[in-house]
Amino acid sequence: MLNQELFIEFLRVYAFQPATAFWRAVEVDVLRKFIPTSGVCLDLGCGDGKLTSILFGNITATGLTIVGIDGDENETQRAAQFHFYARIHTCLASNIPEDAESFDCVISNSVLEHIKDIEAVIAEVARLLKAGGTFIFTVPSPGFHQCLYGPFNSRASRETYLQEMDRRLAHLYYWSAGEWKQTLAQHGLIIEHQVEYFNLHEAQRWESISRFTAGILYAMGGNKNAPIEIQRKMGLRQAQNTFALPVWAAQLLAKLFSANIKEQTQKQNACLLISARKETRNR
Repeated sequence: MLNQELFIEFLRVYAFQPATAFWRAVEVDVLRKFIPTSGVCLDLGCGDGKLTSILFGNITATGLTIVGIDGDENETQRAAQFHFYARIHTCLASNIPEDAESFDCVISNSVLEHIKDIEAVIAEVARLLKAGGTFIFTVPSPGFHQCLYGPFNSRASRETYLQEMDRRLAHLYYWSAGEWKQTLAQHGLIIEHQVEYFNLHEAQRWESISRFTAGILYAMGGNKNAPIEIQRKMGLRQAQNTFALPVWAAQLLAKLFSANIKEQTQKQNACLLISARKETRNR
């Protein structure tokens, strides 16, 4: 079930993105079981750094060195304020200015599904990883569409609704574990762990929250501008970056948004975590 403590943490830093806070709380609860505690780690698609801060907790107390990269300069400027990053690059994920075989781990949280040239990015990850290093990432899975309620109007086209959802979320891929296995293997990356998460009821709760937050912002922009761009124009992004929601308010919202979520009754899940290891030279 939803980790309430994580949900409260994410609501505090994503006050104007409650649907994102909900999704991240579920995701990070799974991801935490696989993250490294030492070595050199690449945060691929670091965004504003807030998620990584929550993911790793008290990073300064570990033996971990973290390098962040993202293609959005607005986001990397925010991430640079977190001192746990040794370096941050604003660059494409397919062309990272770091030495080959210099990372013990690469993590990527809900990023790969947005990248068109995914093969080039996986090749770059393989180049950067040391032999025996791990690539840990989370992505939506083929079950994502099946988990959603769909349009309010029962007469409306479900297919049109899903296409609109994909455009708003900028989702390009819903690969299965088998598809990821095949692509990763071409670059010497072998899957060791795969975990399905974000169950039917969690996905539908996220969808309901999203309808009345990011969904409304997207509609206000004529279904053309990404919610993050509308947030920036309205000043919501800056407001969110300058203060944290009080704990009591985050606790109240967490109870409201997570009330009466049903227990998992089906095996259908909307997301997938994969941990793959780079083959050693003697194999």
